[in-house]
Amino acid sequence: MERELALEIVRVTELGALSSARWIGRGDKNAADDAATTAIRSMFDSVSIDGTVVIGEGEMDEAPMLYIGERVGTKNGPAVDVAVDPLEGTEVVACGLHNAQSVIAIADRGSLLHAPDIYMEKLACGPELAGKLSLDDSAEVTLRKASMITGKALSELTVMVLDRKRHEDLISTLRELGVRIKLLGHGDVAGAIAQRCRTAMSICTWAPAVRRKVFSLPLP
Repeated sequence: MERELALEIVRVTELGALSSARWIGRGDKNAADDAATTAIRSMFDSVSIDGTVVIGEGEMDEAPMLYIGERVGTKNGPAVDVAVDPLEGTEVVACGLHNAQSVIAIADRGSLLHAPDIYMEKLACGPELAGKLSLDDSAEVTLRKASMITGKALSELTVMVLDRKRHEDLISTLRELGVRIKLLGHGDVAGAIAQRCRTAMSICTWAPAVRRKVFSLPLP
């Protein structure tokens, strides 16, 4: 993607974040989400792309704003797929906590997975482990691979996982292996971005906003 276009997308998320910030600590997650969504849609109107939302808030009859299939941008620019979560962490904002974000990803038309809103296993890792781990392996095998590749003992690895009942078995396995665990109440996108740090690895199960099964974030 062109650098100028990347900066334009930054401006879109910036306005979404600033608009939702007015609702920090006010206990109204829906109002915070609506503020971010409205701001992002309006700012998209100035971005020179022919964009189609492929990962968003649901189908048109379920979500009136930024729905899957919605066209965004000026329509005079590159044809792109858009993945957007105007406010990832609505409850975080409502409770006055941290790690909420406005999230947008764009890619050439046809590049982003369009999947239904379902829970999916997801693995995020740092650049040392990128392309070397697989969701086909068990958590134990994955961690032992990470230990061998990084040259760190299991006790030196940190795993971040959403604190959910559906993850109880995974968390028990991690405890038995002796790794450090950082439980995330909300904000797993922030947890995934943290993998830019070479000493961290995250295993989590989550969707709807990010549906790619395996991804990594290389250092700049």
